[in-house]
Amino acid sequence: MRDPGLAKWRRRATKEIPVSCNKDCGGGCALIARVEGGRITRVFDNPRRPRDMRGCVRGYRAHEAVYGPERITEPLIRNGPRSSGRFRRAGWEEALDLVAERIERICRTFGSHAVLGFAGSGSCRGAVHNTAILTHRFLSCLGPDGYTGTKGSYSSAAQSFVLPYLFGRPDVGIDPLTLLRSRLILLWGANIVDTRFGADLETVVGRARSRGVPVIAVDPRRSRTVERLADEWIPIRPGADAALMSAMLHTMVNEDLVDRDYLERHTTGFEMLESQLLGARDTGAATPEWAASITGVSAESIRSLARRYASTKPTALITGLSIQRTVGGEEAVRLAVALQAATGNIGVPGGSPGCNVWGRLPGPRFGRIPANPVGNTAAGRSVPVYRWPDAILGNESPTSPPIRAVYAVGANYLCTGSDITKNRRAFDALDFSVCHDYFLTPTARRCDVVLPATTFLERDDVVFPAGNYLFYSARAVDPPGAARDDYDIFAELAGRLGFHDRFTEGRSSSDWLDFLLKDSEVGDIEEFIACGVYDGGDHERIGLSSFFADPTGSPLPTPSGKIELASARYASAGGPEAPVYRGVLPDRAYPLMLVSPHARYRINSQNATVEWAVRREPQRLVIHPDDAAARRVRHGALVVVESEIGAVSVEAEVTDGIMPGVVCLPAGMWPAAEPDGDDARADRSGAPNYLTSTEPTMPSRGARTHTVFVDVRPAE
Repeated sequence: MRDPGLAKWRRRATKEIPVSCNKDCGGGCALIARVEGGRITRVFDNPRRPRDMRGCVRGYRAHEAVYGPERITEPLIRNGPRSSGRFRRAGWEEALDLVAERIERICRTFGSHAVLGFAGSGSCRGAVHNTAILTHRFLSCLGPDGYTGTKGSYSSAAQSFVLPYLFGRPDVGIDPLTLLRSRLILLWGANIVDTRFGADLETVVGRARSRGVPVIAVDPRRSRTVERLADEWIPIRPGADAALMSAMLHTMVNEDLVDRDYLERHTTGFEMLESQLLGARDTGAATPEWAASITGVSAESIRSLARRYASTKPTALITGLSIQRTVGGEEAVRLAVALQAATGNIGVPGGSPGCNVWGRLPGPRFGRIPANPVGNTAAGRSVPVYRWPDAILGNESPTSPPIRAVYAVGANYLCTGSDITKNRRAFDALDFSVCHDYFLTPTARRCDVVLPATTFLERDDVVFPAGNYLFYSARAVDPPGAARDDYDIFAELAGRLGFHDRFTEGRSSSDWLDFLLKDSEVGDIEEFIACGVYDGGDHERIGLSSFFADPTGSPLPTPSGKIELASARYASAGGPEAPVYRGVLPDRAYPLMLVSPHARYRINSQNATVEWAVRREPQRLVIHPDDAAARRVRHGALVVVESEIGAVSVEAEVTDGIMPGVVCLPAGMWPAAEPDGDDARADRSGAPNYLTSTEPTMPSRGARTHTVFVDVRPAE
């Protein structure tokens, strides 16, 4: 069916083919790949894209990965110790036979629960080529008990955990164009220039600012977002967000700046929160003076911010996921929602819910390949993704069946997971490990079999961006060597393991895409394929609109039918009934707080070794001049960064673009192949996860990678 739409490209010597990044960068941009002589020579913005959507250099240079000298193009089988990275090339028949034999043996001996699936975000936006969905679909067929999966995510586990207690529904976001109606925009831990919460959010905030809308940024760093978009920067200590939010609410209550009519109509629980803020519940009053000692923001500045915030309507509070990757990060999410509710800024044009700003609103009607095949009843079990090495090592749930194998697809968990040294021990304890990837990542280096996968530029798919759009991403070039789609790899293995028909349901990946296209709301499919963009219409939507139009007639699926700012159900899950600051401050042994935000030119750990990205953004420890002087650290000098978990060596960047007491190492950097004796001091990669712990924030069991305490000294 798709041939007519593609034929005109294939008749040209130079073809311009619509593609879209199927990656976990937050964007999902509409792009064009120019193909000359069978090779992609350039990637640029699709002229049919929405007005405010812009790609970024990571997408514009995505084709360089296709032709990278280190691209895996043939199956690899390990022929040395797991830490050696030594492999031999193999044919697909040998590699797939080996994987099937080892997986079948482990399932027969220990049960299918012994297989742990790493369904990463290597391809996370596709209707068919989605690493998380395909991995689950395949592994759930292994046996009647399913397999062991991971629950939660490194990115947003705490927020995802608390949102059902607040709203009961996930569709609580907004379309970015509604921000053009804002009178104040508060970016709180939201580095939207680098992390791309949708391909249009940065542009829309910039447009609002150009119209005179003030933009305030609350962040420990003077990020690119602060530099490009903010009129004012308020530095704050990592993990202190809930304290600052509490003190703002305290000021608003004391000065009668709370919209009590709105709270009465739309929320429950504010009375309990108010009592707690005023100190009536044995927690002490959340005064600006109390918060100043925790946050590093003066009491005067806290009061000023609270007054401006409460007196300016509508205000959009845009929180980044950084605020919930801390100890007690669950409460920062709850308090951000409480701030917006207390000022009547949820459910109104120009406002925001205080969370989930970048999406979760339904897009055009278009299905995905089902995560479970028809008739599949396997239940499976799961472990918190933040605790996967502990699950392998028997520390997470000692009475659970042992995990003996890992199947990783689009996942570099050995690098992106906390405590790299523990992650290596966990991999070494396995009987077998296999992965699909493009490059020999740190995770792939420790696997027994590495299977070469295709990139989004080498297959057809429909991609779901943030917003009310669909993007068609066509196969621009053939895959190099013997690389195959994840779907085809799984289908071949399913045949060897006896469930090919159940996994495929009689369809190839192309058949699935045709089926989904025909069953969608897209009318002119050929036009969609040719131009690459389908516009679903309304782009100024507000989440939960039916509830805000009629709170009584369209209640939320919470016990009260309203937004629950205090929750007995959340308390029964292990959290405080009303949100309260639960952060941790550093001690004398490790007096500096480490943040590890997303890098500008990496997508999680992708691009960590790509030459152009490394050249533009070398890995360095960012440290304030006061902290550097106290430690005799010079700009550009090699330093050792130590935590109670481990240590790493890296060059220092001394700048006043970070607040005193805080240092920064961007996330996603690959560790060196193997430090001598697992001593990270020999590793000069600057990989921050040598320093982080797998102890999660509770009760979500999510990441707390911005609650890490370190010290810094010159390298000997």
